[in-house]
Amino acid sequence: MIDLNHLDDLARRLSALVPPGLREGRDELQQNFKAVLQTGLARLDLVTREEFDVQRAVLLRTREKLEELQRTVAELEAQLGHGTSQPPHH
Repeated sequence: MIDLNHLDDLARRLSALVPPGLREGRDELQQNFKAVLQTGLARLDLVTREEFDVQRAVLLRTREKLEELQRTVAELEAQLGHGTSQPPHH
């Protein structure tokens, strides 16, 4: 989830860029900026850094297990006298 404090800060910065003649509606503009930012970011299908790090760790463990299984299969094939390039004999 996106930190709403960051959105508030960004909305304030955007409203500060509004020309002085339009600043009467500054609070309303700030709320509109915030709503537009929230809607736009919600469409991006973002994940938090924590979620990303967890999935990265899961992927790393999965890759390590896959490499271990590949080594095991290669050892078993070698013990059976089968190379990976030779089809089994029926």
